[in-house]
Amino acid sequence: MAKSRKKTDDGEPLIRNRRARHDYLIQETLECGIRLTGTEVKSLRSGQASLQEGYVRAELVPLSLTLHGVHIAEYPNASSRFQHAPIRTRQLLAHKREIRKLARAASAKGVAIVPLEIHWRNGRAKLLIGIGTGKRTYDKRQALKAKAHKRDIEQQG
Repeated sequence: MAKSRKKTDDGEPLIRNRRARHDYLIQETLECGIRLTGTEVKSLRSGQASLQEGYVRAELVPLSLTLHGVHIAEYPNASSRFQHAPIRTRQLLAHKREIRKLARAASAKGVAIVPLEIHWRNGRAKLLIGIGTGKRTYDKRQALKAKAHKRDIEQQG
């Protein structure tokens, strides 16, 4: 899974989509809530999620913000009747004006809304999403070269 299982200051896992920043040039970010079931929350607390294939869809009619393609593993200690589907559409919680803004931005050609990370704030799971435009292959190569150059400079001194 393409994610980082770092722990935040309060001991909760931080689940990142590192591939998103490689594939997209993120212009703007927004933190929003996620509507989850109990077993999904427990699974997220143990760091069992993958954002790599996920994407966000913002619609004006009806006004909604939904998360698609994100895999949250089943919680092993739950009985089968309380278990959730690992990949399902999840509703995101944001203000109406923010959803409208995202929907207008995503309607442009080459613009996508991608999930960047899941973190915890005041005991609640929050999703950081970004409005991004797809990078070309040469842009990705230039970014990798710059990153390697920066790493070399830091190692030398």
